[in-house]
Order: sequence, then structure tokens, then C-alpha cells
Amino acid sequence: MEMNRLKELREDHDLYQRDIAKLIHIDQSNYSKYELEKINIPVETLHLLADYYNTSIDYILYRTDERKPYKKSIVCEKAVQTN
Repeated sequence: MEMNRLKELREDHDLYQRDIAKLIHIDQSNYSKYELEKINIPVETLHLLADYYNTSIDYILYRTDERKPYKKSIVCEKAVQTN
């Protein structure tokens, strides 16, 4: 079985579960459930994690093996600028 992408990304950054849990404002036990794929990750949290690890949500969710993030779309860039 291949390693969970969240665990792989976290370990590649030499971080502990508690470090990422603190970053996304949840308990370490809940974050552990994300890595174990026992509970679904909220979309907002996926955005935070993808941005933090400089990758795509698709990579985290095994929809691609390409680790580099996608180029931001014009629509996305305009939304960020207006906020």
C-alpha cells in the first residue's frame, strides 16, 4: 500500500502531526484521522494544506502524481486580489 500523501508531505518537511494540526487549528487526533483516511478533509483545509506544501489538492487526493501546483487561473488571481 502506498503511503498517505499527507503523511508523505508532512514527513518530507520534517514535521509532526501536532505541527500541522496547530497550523490548521485542529486537534492532533483529528489530523491523525485525516492521514489514516478515517475522516474526510474539509475543502477549506485542503486549500490550506495544498498552499502550505506548495502542491495541488489533486496531488493530496491521488488524482495526479504531479507534485507541482497548478498555475493559478486568472479567475483565482482576481478573487485573491479583491479580498
